[in-house]
Amino acid sequence: MTNLLPRIEIESAPEPTAAVIWLHGLGADGNDFAALVPELDLQACPPIRFVFPHAPSIPVTLNGGYVMPAWYDIRGTDLVSRQDTAGIQKSALAIAALIEHEAARGISHQRIVLAGFSQGSAMALHTGLRFKQRLAGIMALSGYLPLADAFPAERSAANACTPIFMAHGSQDPVVAPARGEASRDLLLSMGYPLQWHSYPMQHSVHPREVADISLFLADVLK
Repeated sequence: MTNLLPRIEIESAPEPTAAVIWLHGLGADGNDFAALVPELDLQACPPIRFVFPHAPSIPVTLNGGYVMPAWYDIRGTDLVSRQDTAGIQKSALAIAALIEHEAARGISHQRIVLAGFSQGSAMALHTGLRFKQRLAGIMALSGYLPLADAFPAERSAANACTPIFMAHGSQDPVVAPARGEASRDLLLSMGYPLQWHSYPMQHSVHPREVADISLFLADVLK
């Protein structure tokens, strides 16, 4: 495929048979979570190719129009008013292309985990749960499900039973815990197999969360 998002790739061992595509947050880039790979306990996992794409740089309304890496525009502090539908859909296509690129390299869709932090978490949920092929799992860290009103009509039956790992800081000032909890409750009400983790932190990653991520990956990629 042409025009794939630029990205960093790290293989946990030669000849990977699984992939984790990890989406960064607003204003960051693929380097943000690449450093986390050595901290994960992957002994119970097959060889994994970690893919950390860089979002394009766009003007972000909430930050005064400042141009920065972003998966979509943020127009309101509550994250749900005046959502950037076109931007979200455009990024979803670019992320789906990365999934298909891994499939073309020989990794089954069912061996691919889609993960993200903050705005990347929103894109992981949006893209993964609408994707037409079954994925191994979805990890949503400190984020929420965008365009929730349209979700029931747009979700994919292929990923109705895909395991979801959601985590949130109890003192998060960026994505309010209530926003993540509302997404959790919606997905649980629709029957998704979702595990929820809350940690005593703000908008970051907790050491216990790293251990829980390791367990999740070992479970869905066993």
